[in-house]
Amino acid sequence: MTALTSAAVVVAQTEGPQGIDLFLPASYDLLWSAVVLVIIAFAFYKLILPRMQAVLDERAEKIEGGIAKAAQAQEAADQALEEQQRLLAEARSDAAKTREEAREEGKAIVAELRVKASEEAARITETAHRQIEAERQAAAVQLRAEVGELATELASKIVGESLDDSARQSRVVDRFLDSLEASQTAAAASGKES
Repeated sequence: MTALTSAAVVVAQTEGPQGIDLFLPASYDLLWSAVVLVIIAFAFYKLILPRMQAVLDERAEKIEGGIAKAAQAQEAADQALEEQQRLLAEARSDAAKTREEAREEGKAIVAELRVKASEEAARITETAHRQIEAERQAAAVQLRAEVGELATELASKIVGESLDDSARQSRVVDRFLDSLEASQTAAAASGKES
């Protein structure tokens, strides 16, 4: 078998390409490979590439549309947030105004009630003073009458004569009360000086 293998090696060396030609294909293989490559490239360029480009364009449009919708939604959300914040600020401002108005009204009511209370207290005090003055005058009149009767009785007993005459009785009582008041005024003046 050695002779057979050595004969195959000798035949292979004499018939086929030698050296670098072993790695290079034959020119007819290059030609047909180039023709097939051009046909495949043409078919890819005309049939497959436009479909892939259409799919990519469609996806890009959907993505851009989604981005645009998201931007619009974000813008609408921002506007809604600004509107809510504006409304909230207005509501807070209105609430503050209402509270301030209520405070002012409360102060006005309290002031009005104080004025009414002081007027009522002044009226009650004035009424009480009038009533006290009326009662004092009534007591003075009653006391004067009682003192007059007692003075008349006493004077009748001292003088020994009846003082039934009302004019005489009135003169005696008035003189007695005047002298009593004069002595009280003198005593009060001397008490102030001391």
